[in-house]
Amino acid sequence: MKFLPTSLAGACVIEIDPLTDERGFFARTWCREEFRRNGLNPGLAQCSLSVTTKKGTLRGLHIQRAPHEEAKIVRCTAGRIYDVIVDLRSASPTFKRWFALELTAAAHNMLYVPEGFAHGFQTLEDGCEVFYQMSCPYHAPSASGVRWDDPAFQISWPLPVSVISQADRSYPDFRG
Repeated sequence: MKFLPTSLAGACVIEIDPLTDERGFFARTWCREEFRRNGLNPGLAQCSLSVTTKKGTLRGLHIQRAPHEEAKIVRCTAGRIYDVIVDLRSASPTFKRWFALELTAAAHNMLYVPEGFAHGFQTLEDGCEVFYQMSCPYHAPSASGVRWDDPAFQISWPLPVSVISQADRSYPDFRG
């Protein structure tokens, strides 16, 4: 695997390093020792799957609050998504900054999201599937988020929002 730093402290893009032959390829997508060597949280407590049917759907921006903060690895296993993270760690040099990239099933790329980051995505085509690996189990009372269109972040989304949940639409303005 290749670990490529992003403009946000602690976050990185992960690219596979495929071994190819006449059958196709084989590649590792997670290795505790490689994550540890690269200074990333190597814990794995839970995996989840999100299936979204309609292009333009927006999910997020979600975060698990302390003491149930989670690091995530996000991968698009069907379709294409515009994946966004926002650094909400007040002591971070990249506090309130955001980073986005396109994750696609074809590219097999992934995004490592450190603890203390909000995460969300917008589907770029119909029929997207997103696979998550998390370092901490989901804890409903710690679930929170920031609004996708909050002026504190000024995130540029690529498409008009076609579908968004009432919960994601109703987060209050960020104060931090």
